[in-house]
Amino acid sequence: MENIDKLIHSNTRLAIITYLYKNKKATFNELKEILKITDGNLSVNLSKLEMADYIRIEKMFKGKIPLTICYITKKGEEAFINYINELEKIIKEIKRGD
Repeated sequence: MENIDKLIHSNTRLAIITYLYKNKKATFNELKEILKITDGNLSVNLSKLEMADYIRIEKMFKGKIPLTICYITKKGEEAFINYINELEKIIKEIKRGD
């Protein structure tokens, strides 16, 4: 398990990166609704993913309403695929009895 990406391994960050991998982008409010978490919790986890360059956050206004959109980056996609591959290796090892 030493090769598991600890940043992605958090439940919340795994849910965020999985959703973004599938959908390529999501608004802050969309993620908050799907994950059923607070603004603060989502913000902290998004910041950690952004600092690792796994996601890109774009802030803008739609009329006078602030809008935050999160995009998965190429690095984020690669990290997610590597994470899944590592889990698959662990599962195969368990099934073999290693």
